[in-house]
Amino acid sequence: MRIAVTSSEAVPFAKTGGLADVATGLSRALAAADHEVTLIVPYYPRHVPVDLPCPEIGTTVTVRVGQKVVEAGLRRAELPDSRLRVILVDQPMYFDRPGLYTQQGHDYPDNCERFVFFSRAVLETCVRLDLRPDVIHANDWQTSLLPLLLEVDYRHQSGLKSAGTVLTIHNLAFQGRFWKWDMLLTGLDWKHFNWRQLEFWGDINLLKSGIVTADMITTVSPTYAREICTTEFGCGLETALSHRGEDLVGILNGVDTDVWNPACDHRLARQYSISNVADGKAVCKTDLQRELGLPARHDAPLFGMISRMTEQKGFDLIAATAERHLQHDLQMVFLGTGQSHYENLVRDLASRYPDKVAAFVGFDEGLAHRIEAGADCYFMPSRFEPCGLNQMYSLIYGTVPVVNAVGGLADSVVDATPEAIADGSGNGFVLSEYSTEALIAQVDRAVDLYHDTPTWQQIVRNGMGRDWSWNQSAARYVDVYRRAHGRHAVPIARHADS
Repeated sequence: MRIAVTSSEAVPFAKTGGLADVATGLSRALAAADHEVTLIVPYYPRHVPVDLPCPEIGTTVTVRVGQKVVEAGLRRAELPDSRLRVILVDQPMYFDRPGLYTQQGHDYPDNCERFVFFSRAVLETCVRLDLRPDVIHANDWQTSLLPLLLEVDYRHQSGLKSAGTVLTIHNLAFQGRFWKWDMLLTGLDWKHFNWRQLEFWGDINLLKSGIVTADMITTVSPTYAREICTTEFGCGLETALSHRGEDLVGILNGVDTDVWNPACDHRLARQYSISNVADGKAVCKTDLQRELGLPARHDAPLFGMISRMTEQKGFDLIAATAERHLQHDLQMVFLGTGQSHYENLVRDLASRYPDKVAAFVGFDEGLAHRIEAGADCYFMPSRFEPCGLNQMYSLIYGTVPVVNAVGGLADSVVDATPEAIADGSGNGFVLSEYSTEALIAQVDRAVDLYHDTPTWQQIVRNGMGRDWSWNQSAARYVDVYRRAHGRHAVPIARHADS
């Protein structure tokens, strides 16, 4: 198939979260499976690595945004060992900024304009470069207007007449909701400002427009696909999603195993695989403890956490239970940034328990890899988690996750009951509910089983033994793409008319 994937971020060009990993990881896997894939992303000059060439290709696109006519250059990039084609849309007025979406914690006031522009620029790029995609895959609110723009303004283009559209929702909490007068920026007729399309409680909602217009909708885990059709997790869009239930598919994200693989991870003190995991992790644990100033102890389980320090990630549970956990003979390592009171909490714990707690407030990619390799357990008690990647990184690295049973966590982590351990599925510790009592109970279990070495090693091997790569997930996306492409003959009025 000819596939155009578009995202507001993608590694290694720019990243604020898991969307960037998924956009590139999926695109690479599709290209490796012999599909013709073009990844289209904004060019953020302050974020692209200096050693990554992104030359101009000598082609421009012109886009009308409200009363403005905006021109953008196109650049290309290549990734090592990949057939993936990457096109970057270069418009400094919109993308030459310190942050991708925010500055000093505040959204850019023109975010609607920026990503209306980008959505139109993607379609113009498809036309100018004659990509003729069978399907265009949009991701999250930043590109979710694209399906409606295609139906209303671009379906007549010869290279887009048969293009299907797929929208992936990575986190429903972020919807691209703006005041109604930003409707003027879209270039769409006001007839599309209605409760069936763009209108949402008097505002425009870009994600909603994609939900009701895209041929197919995916989200990043089967459990999350069910959750977002409920009032608890639907963020006000549960009715729209329920109406598209037959077209809504949950596909668990994969992991880019060229990047996350302990057998070839150059950041580790020792590389290892499932065949020598105990020895390899022992070396990595000692190295991590020394790096962070903790006593080098193998008799004490080491719990790691790499996360935004927010309630969504379960930090309220961590804050309420940390002192109780530290009654055990264990160690804890924290890496991340977030709400200031949680940053101060982990700093305070590290100060008061220097032999048990280490905290790095910030982010360091190499340290993240070393924590995954050197830790014995991984905290991920998220309040909600559409997919999550770190629990899968942990499983690949032989680190046993402690999770809440939501979203992708429920689809990837199986509670290590005796029966599940024996049948090869038990690979972690799963909270029975979102509560401090449940987290304490699972940490207590983890500490007890850590000292039962044969059982612990079986849990580790269960996690490492599953294929967490993009291969299976990419194949499922191709099935969705074929369904979307097969709908190109559906009358435009089905989508575009109120």
